[in-house]
Amino acid sequence: QVQLVESGGGLVQPGGSLRLSCAASGSIFRINAMGWYRQAPVKQRELVATITGGGNTNYVDSVNGRFTISRDSAKNTVYLQMTSLRPEDTAVYYCNGIINFQTYWGQGTQVTVSS
Repeated sequence: QVQLVESGGGLVQPGGSLRLSCAASGSIFRINAMGWYRQAPVKQRELVATITGGGNTNYVDSVNGRFTISRDSAKNTVYLQMTSLRPEDTAVYYCNGIINFQTYWGQGTQVTVSS
């Protein structure tokens, strides 16, 4: 079994920055891809950013140029560096991992952007 544990959420003012972390643990043989999704109140969960096992990255248009996804393969950890945060970035952010060709989710971490 594989577990994903997120950390790093919180309250930040508009224009501020936060870094989210997601550590994968358990019986990991291959990390196919990892990513971040978010879900705001009364909205559907949406993809924010992904990084493949080969290191290719992809972003939703609304965060392109502001957010950066990266990974530390030795630690099985993926990061989401968020800058120039806006109130509309407020959401619960979920880590997603396709590991050993199965899909896993973290428990979510709240990000609130407000003055």
